[in-house]
Amino acid sequence: MSYYLSKTVDYSFENAITKVFEELKKEGFGVLTEIDVKETLKKKLDVDFRKYKIFGACNPPLAYKALSKEENIGVLLPCNVIVQEKEDGKVQVSTVNPLEAMKTVGNKELEEVASDVSLKLKRVLENL
Repeated sequence: MSYYLSKTVDYSFENAITKVFEELKKEGFGVLTEIDVKETLKKKLDVDFRKYKIFGACNPPLAYKALSKEENIGVLLPCNVIVQEKEDGKVQVSTVNPLEAMKTVGNKELEEVASDVSLKLKRVLENL
């Protein structure tokens, strides 16, 4: 399995972000953080980069479950979702694959939580 889940969408970059936020909300996620990679790289390195944003999405009940089963799981939270404009102008939305990320922890009790989060993120992508 891959460390991420991904889908190319038929939206503009800005519309893809709006749609991603809507679909995340339907699945009980809020966006806690936003990183504009293009803007950051321009500011810090004076380089031009394609449109690329990273969003830290959190589903509080599932985050609480994970934290209750593994005290240091916060290093893998929140769930990152990226929206990027590819070189061909197409827009791709990708999310972390929680099943793969949680495997590295080695805590069997996290499998159910990872599975729940994975299903929700897959639905987000499917509904775009």
